[in-house]
Amino acid sequence: RGCGRVQSATEFDVAWAEAVGDDFAKQTRPGAPRRGVLTVLVANSTLLQELTFQERRILDLLRARLPQQKIDKLKFRIGPV
Repeated sequence: RGCGRVQSATEFDVAWAEAVGDDFAKQTRPGAPRRGVLTVLVANSTLLQELTFQERRILDLLRARLPQQKIDKLKFRIGPV
């Protein structure tokens, strides 16, 4: 059980870094998708706004890399990363 979750989390982290780039990945922390919504904590409001502009592109990349996750929407919040 635990090994599968760790592997899945690592796979998700890699996909997230590929979708947003290494610089943004260091300043964000995605949570677990719930009901098709992926909530992402971001370090500051400037980054939140930039990611909001890129939401469609990020979603497309995540869906291609992680089709089993069924992510329909991204929700960005400022919080501890």
